[in-house]
Amino acid sequence: MSLDRSLKSGGGLSRHRNVLTRAERIKRLTEQDRFEKETSVFGLPKVGNRNIKIGKKSKKKDEAAEGAEATAKPDAKAAAPKKG
Repeated sequence: MSLDRSLKSGGGLSRHRNVLTRAERIKRLTEQDRFEKETSVFGLPKVGNRNIKIGKKSKKKDEAAEGAEATAKPDAKAAAPKKG
């Protein structure tokens, strides 16, 4: 019998979560100077937890970077003396 995918363990805790624990919310609020130690931990304001995806590099930038590396580092085969 197969195991349901929601019951599988492993990387389940490493994925993005929209709901933060109270401790995580307090940490974020203190970083933003919106929470002080004297304040109650109940009734905290909402804290956004957005997952920002960084786009891939464009091909033009990759080709330019490869060209710069090729001119900076000569090939080991070309630099080695030929035997013969």
